[in-house]
Amino acid sequence: MQRADWNGQSGERWAANQTRLDQILSAFGEATIDAAAPLRGEIVLDIGCGAGASSFALADRVGPQGHVRGVDISEPLILRARELTPAGAPVAFELADAARTSLAEGAFDLLFSRFGVMFFDDPAGAFAHLRRALTPGGRLAFVCWREAKENDWVRLPMGAIKAIVPPPSPPDPEAPGPFSLGDRERIFRILGAAGFVDIVVTPFDGTIPFGMGETRAAAIENALEMAFEVGPLSRALADQPEAIRTRAADAVRAAFAERPGDRAVMIDGAAWIVTARNPADIPPS
Repeated sequence: MQRADWNGQSGERWAANQTRLDQILSAFGEATIDAAAPLRGEIVLDIGCGAGASSFALADRVGPQGHVRGVDISEPLILRARELTPAGAPVAFELADAARTSLAEGAFDLLFSRFGVMFFDDPAGAFAHLRRALTPGGRLAFVCWREAKENDWVRLPMGAIKAIVPPPSPPDPEAPGPFSLGDRERIFRILGAAGFVDIVVTPFDGTIPFGMGETRAAAIENALEMAFEVGPLSRALADQPEAIRTRAADAVRAAFAERPGDRAVMIDGAAWIVTARNPADIPPS
């Protein structure tokens, strides 16, 4: 299901909104790269690399002596990443599922992901597979969302329409999806079962420029457009009649208007930054 979705409407929408989405997520990616502390000459696997923003930032850190391999299951995003790759950059992109693709043992110094590891069907198995691709003592660093109720990009629009559209059934909190790693203790269990050590899970709160424009009104409309294009609101309203969609738009617009910002609509985002290590005193397998 994830592969079909990311090679269909979700992948196409993300590719079309790539610039805006990278702006929204940039603070989270930068903080995670700082936590990963990539070194010159290191070999990095960027898991769920999307359109390549994090891969390019990692490539700047490892320099020409290093290399970044970006993998993603979405063909629209991989094609976009290849289009954006600067000439001579030490980075390559591959259409592949990081949880299953063939990876040489001990091939990478660092495994990295910006919001790309929450969609594994079997997360413990996926992380065990990935750990074997790390050098002894190699590092893992990723960022994932905390719970939906802590994140305005879900909380605001979905709260605004709760009296207009019946709320969807709550998903299984451990099913693949953006919030599958929202439970801090689950992260420890999964990574521990996969063989990682020195696991650290740190909360990271960021302010997100969800809507931007030359005026306050334009920024609110931009935020509304983004909410309708990407995220749970777009799915909740997909089959609704135009009258319901119009009422929902008015309610979501009013919710965004309550947020601060002059030429932006600033909302709150809540994530975990996770670091861990492959044991140094045993082989990767």
